[in-house]
Amino acid sequence: MEDTSVSIIDIKEIVKDRYGKAAAQAKSGARGCCGSSGCCGSTGGVDPITRDLYAAGETAGLPEAALLASLGCGNPTALAELKPGETVLDLGSGGGIDVLLSARRVGSEGKAYGLDMTDEMLELARENQRKAGVANVEFLKGEIEDIPLPDGSVDVVISNCVINLSGDKDRVLREAFRVLKPGGRFAVSDVVVLGSVQETIRKNMELWAGCIAGALERDEYRTKLEDAGFEGVEIEPTRVYAADDIRDLMAESGLDPEAVVAGAEGRFAGAFIRARRPV
Repeated sequence: MEDTSVSIIDIKEIVKDRYGKAAAQAKSGARGCCGSSGCCGSTGGVDPITRDLYAAGETAGLPEAALLASLGCGNPTALAELKPGETVLDLGSGGGIDVLLSARRVGSEGKAYGLDMTDEMLELARENQRKAGVANVEFLKGEIEDIPLPDGSVDVVISNCVINLSGDKDRVLREAFRVLKPGGRFAVSDVVVLGSVQETIRKNMELWAGCIAGALERDEYRTKLEDAGFEGVEIEPTRVYAADDIRDLMAESGLDPEAVVAGAEGRFAGAFIRARRPV
C-alpha cells in the first residue's frame, strides 16, 4: 500500500526542484539523473535507471538536450504500437523526447501532447520542439493528477518513469482513463516493486524524486488499474535493478547503501505496463 504519511505536497515540491535542476543540466550539456545523486554514481556518468533506453538511430535528428533531459526507465514509444493519425498524451513529458518520438510515429495527421508541471522542463521541451521542427506537438502545463484535456480526447496515454513519482496514483490512473477514448490504450514505462521493500525506503523523500520510493508493487499496480476501469492489464519487467544499480541510487539518500542493497536487490524493476479502456 502507498504510504500516506509521506506528504503529497512535499513530494511535488521535491520533484519540481529535482526536475527543474535536471532541465538546467540538460541545457548546459550535462545529463540529468533519475537517481538522487547529481553525478549519477559509478555508472560512468549515466544513471542506472535511465541508461541505454534509446537506439542511436531512433533519436537521430532530435536535439541533444532532449536526450540529456530524459529521465525515463524505458522506451514507451517503441512499445506502444502507435499508429499514423493517433493522438498521444505523454504524462510527465520532461524535455520532450518521448513526445517528439511519438509525433514521428503518428505522422502529420496525428498529434502528440506533453504534460508537465515543471516550468523549466516545459521551456526546454518547447525549445527542443522548435529545434526539431516538429509541428504536430503541444506541450501543456499541468499535473498528471488533473489532466487539462477533455474526456475521451486521446487514443494512447504514455508515460516514462513518472507515475511512480505521484503521491496519488489512483487519481492519475482515473484521469488517464477519463481522457482516453473508448478502446484507447494505456502504455507506460514505470518502476515497479517485485516483492516487499523496507519502510525506510518508502519514507525517504530523496528516493521519491529518485524514482523508486514511490513505486508500486506489481500486483498493486494491476489492482489500481482495474479499479480505475482498465482491462487487459499486462505488466512486463524489462530491467531488474541489480546491487550496483541500487548502490548508485542510494547516493545522498542518507541511508546505508549496503544495508539497503541486502533488502532491495532484485526488488525494483523497470517495466512496461499495458492496459486499455473498454470499448
